[in-house]
Amino acid sequence: MTPPNPSTPRLSPSWLRVLGAQFDQPHMQALRRFLVAERAAHAVFPPGRDMFAAFDLTPFEAVRVV
Repeated sequence: MTPPNPSTPRLSPSWLRVLGAQFDQPHMQALRRFLVAERAAHAVFPPGRDMFAAFDLTPFEAVRVV
């Protein structure tokens, strides 16, 4: 198993299997830079640590409708 990428949000293992590679893609890196700039300039909610909380708390296999 590869060590977690520090730029990858905290997600349940089932979501990491499905989405993990997306966080290394150029469009996600651009989105990350944009969000960092917006958070520096404005109050943005939810806090960064909670941005993907639903993915951390709900396994991919439990999702029926998105």
